[in-house]
Amino acid sequence: MAEPVSQNAPEDDPDRSEEDQPRRSRSEERGGSRRRRAKPAKKRSFWKELPILLVIALVLTILIQTFLAKVFMIPSGSMEATLHGCPGCTGDRILVDRVTYDFTEPSPGDVIVFKGPPAWVNNEIAPQESSNIIVQGLRGLGSLVGFAPPDERDFVKRVIAVGGQTVQCCDTQGRVVVDGKGLDEPYVHWEDPSNQTERAFEPVKVPAGTVWVMGDNRNNSDDSRFQGGGGVNGAVPVDNIIGKARIIVLPPSRWGGITDHNPQEAAQPAALGAPAWQSGLPLGAGIAAAWPTLFVGRKLKSGVRRAAGRKR
Repeated sequence: MAEPVSQNAPEDDPDRSEEDQPRRSRSEERGGSRRRRAKPAKKRSFWKELPILLVIALVLTILIQTFLAKVFMIPSGSMEATLHGCPGCTGDRILVDRVTYDFTEPSPGDVIVFKGPPAWVNNEIAPQESSNIIVQGLRGLGSLVGFAPPDERDFVKRVIAVGGQTVQCCDTQGRVVVDGKGLDEPYVHWEDPSNQTERAFEPVKVPAGTVWVMGDNRNNSDDSRFQGGGGVNGAVPVDNIIGKARIIVLPPSRWGGITDHNPQEAAQPAALGAPAWQSGLPLGAGIAAAWPTLFVGRKLKSGVRRAAGRKR
């Protein structure tokens, strides 16, 4: 009896003709050809990737400094000794928070960077720009990352009073006064220790939507007291504020936070009028003039008596 033929005979039976061998599917053939053609991907060289990395870094820098935080260079000494910008020294580079004032209002004591309003910049001499395109580009790039002065007219000062408050100078102790209270200002710097007297100015009610700013280097700062002729013209619109100064990032020896001490928290009721030493002048002058007046009066009285005696 013949054995039955197995239904599971091997597909690659050598005794079977080529025509009898089962054909592979087209997908298997294509997959095999792909595997034969596949080659390991070559890594790009560092020098080819470097320009791409630089472009990405530059784009991220622009986005961060436009919307989140920006580095500014301090070009003058008006905020000494809080911020260095003195001639011959390395100017501080500060990181300015551009987000804070999207959610809160500026407060007294905040150190802010702002675009100068028309009253501040109309009378200033425009900076001389180089005609060299390369120099302009390098300067713009340096300004972007805080290694060169900005092209725009930006200022850095401290908020002393806000909209609706009345500011003036000075009380009998020589302090700036806001709403009748003498301010507590430990950050004030006197460039000339022998001259610690501030320039007096009449009461100014700060307009709504603006802030009154002054430099810490109190006798060497063109601020709200002087800009635009002083008064309400010296106030800075809140819309002009770029951000709040947070940290000194360069030089390394100056690294640290920037004080935002509120001068109004410990303010004390002020006695308005001339400083104490000036208030004593009339009394001193009166005492000094009293002696010769008394002497002359006695002489006149004595002369009158002698004249009256002769007539008798």
